[in-house]
Amino acid sequence: MREYNPEGSALRSHQMEMLEILIRFEEICKEHDIKWWLCSGTLLGAARHGGFIPWDDDIDVSMMKSEYRRLKKILINLNDEKYVFQCPETDTDYIYPFGRFRKREGDVGCTKPRSRFYKYKGAFIDIFCIEKSSRFAARSARFFYRECLLPTEKMENRFWRHFTIRSIQFLNTIIFRPLCRVMGRVYNPKKQYHYELGSGFYNQSFYKEHIFPLSTIEFEGHVFPAPGNVEGYLTNMYGDWRQLPSEAKIRRSLHSPVYIKEIFGE
Repeated sequence: MREYNPEGSALRSHQMEMLEILIRFEEICKEHDIKWWLCSGTLLGAARHGGFIPWDDDIDVSMMKSEYRRLKKILINLNDEKYVFQCPETDTDYIYPFGRFRKREGDVGCTKPRSRFYKYKGAFIDIFCIEKSSRFAARSARFFYRECLLPTEKMENRFWRHFTIRSIQFLNTIIFRPLCRVMGRVYNPKKQYHYELGSGFYNQSFYKEHIFPLSTIEFEGHVFPAPGNVEGYLTNMYGDWRQLPSEAKIRRSLHSPVYIKEIFGE
């Protein structure tokens, strides 16, 4: 297999920078007794590789929605010269319901055109939260929230772009998302959890029995919180998670053109 992140490579340097952010994030959560865990590809990397998936260029963590509400207030008011919490309240051009804990300085680059408008562009970790909801409700919320906002990334005029974003967010906050939330709670026979409505990842369902009580897992020589049933959690998300993906899938998973060029020479 191709070596994706050898020591000294740009990708490996970026991974170590994200690890530094994760360690700082953990310190804040410990200080305020916030319960969280490694999730998605980061958890997969910990279980399969003992650290980063060799080609991974992001870090994902998750928590319950009640914990996220507390954390959000803490991070928005965090007086830190090095780190900032990016969310719609701190960066109008950031449209997603989940937040990012990131460095104030730097520009990691991204294949998504919206990122050119961001106020903060440094290295980051994604902070997701989950809520009890059905897949139908999660899919519906994806349309009303994410798909309605998607065209704004083509609007170069800052005033009209921000006006449109705020207007759509307002309608989603008072009408569409509450409606989807009610649907997801009234009819949810499988007792599923999904990422906060509007995040867009409606295919990823979670079950409380896979998560709690939390355990720990080693990641890049450090020990971090993890779901109690890592096997069940990852199998539910990925199926045969021990099977390595094709190079075509690996290329599609990368977020930065810098690492795509470094690895594949494109």
